[in-house]
Amino acid sequence: MSQDDDVLVRIEGVYKYFPIRQGIFFKKEVARVHAVDGVDLEVRKGHTLGIVGESGCGKSTLARCVTGLYPVTRGRILFEGTDITKLSKSGLKAFRRDVQMIFQDPYGSLNPRRRVGSIIGDPFAIHGIAAGADRKKRVQELMELVGLNPEHFNRFPAEFSGGQRQRIGVARALALKPKLIVCDEPVSALDVSIQAQVINLLADLQRELGLTYLFIAHDLSVVRHVSDRVAVMYLGKISESAASEELYASPRHPYTSALLSAASVADPDLAQQRKRIVLYGDVPSPINPPPGCRFHPRCPKAQLTCTSDEPLFIVRGGDPADHFTACHFPVEPGEDLAHEHAAIDQVDTEPALPGVETGASE
Repeated sequence: MSQDDDVLVRIEGVYKYFPIRQGIFFKKEVARVHAVDGVDLEVRKGHTLGIVGESGCGKSTLARCVTGLYPVTRGRILFEGTDITKLSKSGLKAFRRDVQMIFQDPYGSLNPRRRVGSIIGDPFAIHGIAAGADRKKRVQELMELVGLNPEHFNRFPAEFSGGQRQRIGVARALALKPKLIVCDEPVSALDVSIQAQVINLLADLQRELGLTYLFIAHDLSVVRHVSDRVAVMYLGKISESAASEELYASPRHPYTSALLSAASVADPDLAQQRKRIVLYGDVPSPINPPPGCRFHPRCPKAQLTCTSDEPLFIVRGGDPADHFTACHFPVEPGEDLAHEHAAIDQVDTEPALPGVETGASE
């Protein structure tokens, strides 16, 4: 990882486990959900880092660790050189002026009983920045900035469409002029045509305001249009990370290749020519992840080494200096994985425990 001043956020060896407790009166920890398991990443100022992967791989948990909503189990998250994992309550409040979040659900993230002007104006009230006519003016300016009619500040969320509600969420995130905005699947709940509008809005705002994004998604076709760099996550770990165009042009991890083969393509001719890589089996349980490479039970290139030795997250031979892959047998240029099956039988994973409680959200 680079050490220059251009890095806004540096994630170093971050782990986040959720305890699973069993019992009625005296609950005892019987296992842990390995939601995030040793992640190293960095986000550069004015750039967008996209994190992609299947549901349950730990993307949203990592995002909540970066925003300080979840305390980390182990590791450091440096924001402009300050370790946010050690901040006091007052320090976290100040930190959250610089880091805001756009949530996935534009319906559930807005209080239906409050007017839009109050929702967007909440950051001003919480941090004591503006009140009265000044707050109203700032709210209307934010609404106009994201493409909403400023005269509608007195309406309720139910009076807006899904795309408009997400614009309200964007306006709220912009209120305090943050340095980092975490976008947690901000377009996955929207229609395709509305997705394009919101993505274009985020891109325009980044150019105008110099914003930095951490963009979480499961759709690689969406991430491609917004990200300068992409990290692929599987079962709590980063399997591959590279500049956006490099990763799409030359994926090295079999999991990345499978995700790209399933991504939507606008050109119907290219869609017909694409060979789909089918991943067999289910994602293993994060309670008892497989030994070695966590992808080996579903990997078409897996060998015995993969079942015991965890691959290093390093630059492989012939790749650019910023293209990292965690794979013992990376995909070679032109290699066809479309008709391959997992070489190693899926390892038995621990089933869900009856009558347990877990704080994991995915």
